[in-house]
Amino acid sequence: MAKYKLEYIWLDGYEPVANLRGKTQLKDYDSFPKLEQLPMWGFDGSSTRQAEGKSSDCMLKPVAVYPDTTKKNGVLVMCEVMMPDGKTPHPSNSRAGIMDDPGAWFGFEQEYFLYKDGAPLGFPPGGGFPPPQGEYYTGVGYKNVGNIAREIVDTHLDLCLDAGINHEGINAEVAKGQWEFQIFGKGSKSAADQMWMARYILMRLCEKYSVDVVWHCKPLGKDVDWNGSGMHSNFSTTHMRDVGGKEYFEALMAAFDKYKNEHIAVYGPDNHLRLTGLHETQSIDKFNYGIANRGASIRVPHSFVNNGYKGYLEDRRPNSQGDPYKIASRILRTIATVPTK
Repeated sequence: MAKYKLEYIWLDGYEPVANLRGKTQLKDYDSFPKLEQLPMWGFDGSSTRQAEGKSSDCMLKPVAVYPDTTKKNGVLVMCEVMMPDGKTPHPSNSRAGIMDDPGAWFGFEQEYFLYKDGAPLGFPPGGGFPPPQGEYYTGVGYKNVGNIAREIVDTHLDLCLDAGINHEGINAEVAKGQWEFQIFGKGSKSAADQMWMARYILMRLCEKYSVDVVWHCKPLGKDVDWNGSGMHSNFSTTHMRDVGGKEYFEALMAAFDKYKNEHIAVYGPDNHLRLTGLHETQSIDKFNYGIANRGASIRVPHSFVNNGYKGYLEDRRPNSQGDPYKIASRILRTIATVPTK
């Protein structure tokens, strides 16, 4: 037997955006533990806004497990928060009740800023702005990406792959100090589990560089000419991939328009700062779609139309702080209102 370091990771009770939390326990196993071998574990919910001090116990229920190659016998354990009985989901548990469908595929495009000493990497010390947007997107060279960002994002990519997370790519984004990574998963819970774990791995990695990951959708403010951060959500169902058709697509878009407010409600806080109609966005109070239109609510890939209106679509409204559990579930709930026959 060997001692395995089990890092239990969960979402706390802060609003409107939950924080990631983690703590480690050691357990003996003959080999890398399977999910069903991992015990539930208690924690002090009064310190995470999930309980009162006079009755502070909450429980962590393991729901996904990943190798952690940064440690000998390291294990990353994604958890749901449960009430003390270990059976009832805690009110802050955004995963337990979401709509799921193994045939639904999600690709999340997570944008974020890397900050050091209160400003994005590459911004002038003491205030001010670097040269305007233009060469930063997919940029190369010190003047565009600096001297540590590339090391961070490349290491993050490798750590995610080591963990079995379906990381699909990285690129420097439109604003200075802004980056993106992409995660793909089948089923809303699996895809969102991987996204939360990828976020955790990035934040923990940045600790050694004295760098913070800023997930806010518009950290530089609404009134400056700098892009915000989104989490564009690519989605498809079995019916969309195998059957599709123009009539079904138009009915789907009508449903997304009908429920636009319900989508915005779970697409991340402060989205009114980002969804202004500028910087590759549609206004927050409007819904539209367009072929290859990055200023639309839903971008329709050329491949979707050329394939007989079959394939995937991209919802560009979710922002970088959005909870992927809630986002994926809302997308599926809207799709479920559209008949397939």
